[in-house]
Amino acid sequence: MNTPYPALFEPLAIGHLRLKNRIMSTSHAPAYAEDGAPKERYRLYHEEKAKGGLALSMFGGSSTVSVDSPPPFGQIDLGDDRVIPWLRALAEGVHRHGCATMIQITHMGRRTGWSSHGWLPTIAPSAVREPAHRSFPKAMDRDDIDRVIGDFAAAAGRAQRGGLDGCELSVLGHLGGQFWSPAVNRRTDGYGGSPANRARFTLETLEAMRERAPDRFLIGMRFTMDELLEGGLHEDDAMEIVRLHVEAGLVDFLNVTVGTSFDHAGLSFTVPNMSHPIAPHLDRVKRIRDAFGVPVFHANRVADLASANRAVKEGCVDMIGMTRAHIADPHLVAKLARGEEHRVRTCVGAGYCIDRIYVGADALCLQNPATGRERTMPHVIGPSPGPRRKVVVVGAGPAGLEAARVCASRGHDVVLFEAADAPGGQVRLAARATWRRDLIGIVQWLAREGEELGIDLRLGAWAEVTDVLGEAPDIVIVATGGLPDTECLEEGAEHVTSLWDVLGGQTPPGSNVLLFDDHGDHQGPSGAEFLAGRGAKVELATPDRSVAFELGATNFSVHLKHLYRAGVVLTPDVRLASVRPKGNALEATLRNVYSGETSRRTVDQVVVEHGTVPATELFDALRAQSGNRGRTDADALARGAPQPLGPPGSFSLFRVGDAVASRNIHAALFDALRICKDL
Repeated sequence: MNTPYPALFEPLAIGHLRLKNRIMSTSHAPAYAEDGAPKERYRLYHEEKAKGGLALSMFGGSSTVSVDSPPPFGQIDLGDDRVIPWLRALAEGVHRHGCATMIQITHMGRRTGWSSHGWLPTIAPSAVREPAHRSFPKAMDRDDIDRVIGDFAAAAGRAQRGGLDGCELSVLGHLGGQFWSPAVNRRTDGYGGSPANRARFTLETLEAMRERAPDRFLIGMRFTMDELLEGGLHEDDAMEIVRLHVEAGLVDFLNVTVGTSFDHAGLSFTVPNMSHPIAPHLDRVKRIRDAFGVPVFHANRVADLASANRAVKEGCVDMIGMTRAHIADPHLVAKLARGEEHRVRTCVGAGYCIDRIYVGADALCLQNPATGRERTMPHVIGPSPGPRRKVVVVGAGPAGLEAARVCASRGHDVVLFEAADAPGGQVRLAARATWRRDLIGIVQWLAREGEELGIDLRLGAWAEVTDVLGEAPDIVIVATGGLPDTECLEEGAEHVTSLWDVLGGQTPPGSNVLLFDDHGDHQGPSGAEFLAGRGAKVELATPDRSVAFELGATNFSVHLKHLYRAGVVLTPDVRLASVRPKGNALEATLRNVYSGETSRRTVDQVVVEHGTVPATELFDALRAQSGNRGRTDADALARGAPQPLGPPGSFSLFRVGDAVASRNIHAALFDALRICKDL
């Protein structure tokens, strides 16, 4: 083993379980469950991390135990014995690679909805509404308490019968934590008031779980040591409550975090994105470890190996969670063990994975399109069994860089043309906009991999048809991206400025700016923050009912915080109708999309964000000369199957990313991977 981080490779014993290193993936809910069970997709996702050298892969975030805790985002249902065979299959798959596995079990209390599954009211210690999930819960009576404790015990028994190494009780924000929190628990009986009373529910729950799964089965607890909430749970109370559980011998490990997720702002802090510092809570977590002497787990934006090593070496934790880091690169540990730290695809903290869950989709990684698609998409690209081919890729944005990387990994000879003086495409622009600068890590990794693989990258090279054909290619991948689409108003498009021109420096920011965002993703709010940071008075207008409409809570919360602090005026429900000169200024007309009423703004600059129009000139010129006529088989693409190629002696032509249609980084990378992986 050749590693600068030896502390990470020290084994750890917890009860009967011996973990081969100190790196883990903490429980999370990627919304891969089918019929409430971790079937093939779920299993393959965790097996990949086990193959990649992980010591402990916890799964099943927010796995539910009771009928009145419905799974709002595709969690596992531990309330029925039907789940046991699927648990066993997952455990066997992970254990096969020397990795341990545990599941998180919970009752979500008020942190769910009532209008699905059994249509039962949500429950909580007291009838206090949660802002995020918006339900008005029923205050639990004694029958509810006894029933739910019994459900927890039964779920722990199922986890043990499923061959798992253990489980953790989720207290963080869920029912157990709602009993702990003075902000939620207003009871006056033996389950409310003093810290000891507020701890009673989880103490009784853990006792019942221990009785049901007594032998060689670890049980821990995930909790917050400070809700950072006025009137909520703070560190002194948390320490007292945790002490009661430790002294009772009920926990084999503690999984510690800071913050809570009762509302969107709290969630954006509890699951921090790139706007937050790396590993912000290690010193606080160390106080828990020093106080109790129980093995401590922790995960909170530990994206880099240096921080992970420091956490273990300095005694802050016993196991360091690199959960989103393994979503970005499930082979992180194996690469580190081989001395290939520089080849780790480091998580940039985009939050795309968790934000998709909170808008009802499945977890996917912005920068790794194979994650969650292990059945059809490879994480490790193997060499082609066929002949070595000459591949020409045009455009070194994310789609082109990925196409070049995958083709070179297949053993092909790759030339990559890029008109700019540096690779990256639109990502370089996005990284200029305030707190999203870490996005540049996506293209930096792709470019480094290209160097490792010997790709012939030609910068400052505007590729014409003759340049492409002069390479005698077998395959041509057009990844020329798109150009800003500002033709989205009835009159006056010639008077507006694209957000690209502002971020790229071609057009200086105005002093009084109307930014019209008909996209709903990061571009509009990022651009408004960029302009405001340069002294502009900014109004951000959108036809959506709120700004950043496409984004989930961990990202839109951060944008809103920055926009409000910068004094940006937010105007939803309007569409930019026209822009006309008015003396030395511009008059913009906005039309309300519901009432039809118009209003006018006099500004010195109108900036438009309306996605991109594909740049297809090169593709169109090559199409007739290609053996496949530039056709992409849509059915094969959707299934992840190989693309048909043209006849021998011809070149096959494909296009990927925004050269097809205006989408995002993940779509660009996924296009390239699924077309090129079988070439």
